[in-house]
Amino acid sequence: MQATEQRVSRLEIVLEEFIKNVGMSHMRTEAEIREFKDEMKEFKDEMKEFKDEMKEFKDEMKEFKDEMRQQNREMNRKWGEIANKLGTITEDLVAPSLPRIINEEFSLEVFDLMVRRKRKLKDGIVREYDAIAVTEEHVFINYTKSALRSVDIDFFVKDIQEFRDFLPEYKDKRLIGVAASLYVDEGVIRYAENIGFMVISVGDQLMEVKNKKGFKPKEW
Repeated sequence: MQATEQRVSRLEIVLEEFIKNVGMSHMRTEAEIREFKDEMKEFKDEMKEFKDEMKEFKDEMKEFKDEMRQQNREMNRKWGEIANKLGTITEDLVAPSLPRIINEEFSLEVFDLMVRRKRKLKDGIVREYDAIAVTEEHVFINYTKSALRSVDIDFFVKDIQEFRDFLPEYKDKRLIGVAASLYVDEGVIRYAENIGFMVISVGDQLMEVKNKKGFKPKEW
């Protein structure tokens, strides 16, 4: 009987110790969970602050890029006005931009670039082309006006149609017309596109294509 009571007493002690340990472990777990939650909240707050700072930085960068783009446009426009007053818009703006534009739009390399190309026929008729850019299979013929109008596009058609009469050495090449100006009205751009001409004018770069995305010029 005494031995049984001793065993029961020891069991009670062990059980009490177990309950005590479980309670302490539970308390530690709750404390750790609270600490973890606090750390997660602090982390989320820091992430939110970081995202806000990044958004502010992106907004500032966008504003800076917009300002730089506007300044670039203004500088190009002023340069264009100066070139126009000097009568050298083709030499200063258009011709230097043709190889870049042709490469960007058609992945073609220009191996010959001529400005103010003039040819006289036997009957004395003279034709001058503002700029001519020659690639392996194409000739890009430029027609430049300080202010491009629809009637100028009509004249350009005649120039393209008679081009091989004046420069027969290019009779086996396909012709593409490039109309250029400092500024081109949207209506004139659409009119030129309908005929099949590329249109370029002052933009973010010295000269840039103004045709709608996906436009394919006519080959004459």
